[in-house]
Amino acid sequence: MPSERLAVEREIVVPEAPDEVWEALTEPDRLEEWFATEVELDARPGGEGVFRWGDGDERRAVVRELEEAERLVLDWDDGGMVVLELEPVVEGTRVRVIESSPEFAPALGLRALACTALAA
Repeated sequence: MPSERLAVEREIVVPEAPDEVWEALTEPDRLEEWFATEVELDARPGGEGVFRWGDGDERRAVVRELEEAERLVLDWDDGGMVVLELEPVVEGTRVRVIESSPEFAPALGLRALACTALAA
C-alpha cells in the first residue's frame, strides 16, 4: 500500500525585506544562524545541500526550483519536500512554508522548527 503524503503549511510575516529573508534562507552562513549547525548549500536549480545538527542528525536536499527572492523548492533525501515562497508586504515579507513528507513525524518537526525560527 503506498504511503500517504502529508503536508504542513505555515504562513508568517517577518519585518525584514524580501532580499534579507532570501539571504537567511539560501546563504549557508545565515542558515547556520537559525536552522542547522553546519550548512552546505549550492543555491541554484539542481544544486545540493547538506544540513547537519549538533546532535549528529543530517539531512540532504536538492534544489528543485529557485526564483531569486521569491521561491525556493527543496527535495529532501527522505522523499519530503519544502516550498518556501516570499511576498513583499507593507509590514516586511510574507513567508509561506509548505513541507510535505511521506511520513508524519518529519513534517511535524519541520513545521515546529519553521514556526520557531521565522517568529524569532
